[in-house]
Amino acid sequence: MTVLQTPSIAPAAAPTGTRLTARALLLGERLDTANLERSDVISTAPLAFRAHGGYVVLFRYGIVVLIGLTPVQEDELVRGLQPRVIGPLSRADSESTVIEINPDQEDQITPGGPLSVRDLSAPRLLVIADVLAKNVALARDEREVSRVFEVTEPFAAELAKRGRFPSNRRQMLRTIGQALLVHHRLSGRIEVEEKPDVLWDHPQLERLHARLVDEYEIKERSINLARKLRVIDETGRALTDIIDTERSVRLEATIILLIVVEVFVAFYELLFRHAS
Repeated sequence: MTVLQTPSIAPAAAPTGTRLTARALLLGERLDTANLERSDVISTAPLAFRAHGGYVVLFRYGIVVLIGLTPVQEDELVRGLQPRVIGPLSRADSESTVIEINPDQEDQITPGGPLSVRDLSAPRLLVIADVLAKNVALARDEREVSRVFEVTEPFAAELAKRGRFPSNRRQMLRTIGQALLVHHRLSGRIEVEEKPDVLWDHPQLERLHARLVDEYEIKERSINLARKLRVIDETGRALTDIIDTERSVRLEATIILLIVVEVFVAFYELLFRHAS
């Protein structure tokens, strides 16, 4: 991660009590930030820059974090990013919070209130944006896992109550595939439980990061998602194994039936020849 700070883009001193809105938007599966050249870049990984007097942070897993922008400015920026969105969503998921700048106070999160920070320096900005982006990504994956449970739970209930198994193998395979995609996003692209790289160069922000992670329950939700994914995986594999076993039994029964028919045909031919 590279953070660039020059006098032209360094955070200006803000009056005590200044409030800014930070909004994280999930635009799609991925966001292509390649060759997005700007003169006001403050970070390259994730890509962050100034715009309209506020800040924009782009995450390659499909999320943009906008800080200090008006709704009109947000809409303008989102429209400009649409050509770079891979797998766009019909409706962008969002999460917002209020950041209050208080140079005389420690970084803290007021219960039911705004996030209070000393300033909005580039490192502090990236820490806030990282947690907000992961919060939105987790919310999307939690919904998808819930939908997968809606598919697998009736199958498991039917098997437990009546001993019947689902016959739609294709649907079960799609269910397992959805669970695998969620797991891939969590462990591969999003790296929910990993700390942002900016903390390596600015360890003094560890406390702010920890408070934000606790506020949004990032670790707990990630662990809960991983547990649900294991249950989905085990359920899906068990059901597909049952389907395969039943198909094997039917195939064996068909083969035996064909052998019996062939034996009867052979006996019939022998009897017919003997009679003639």
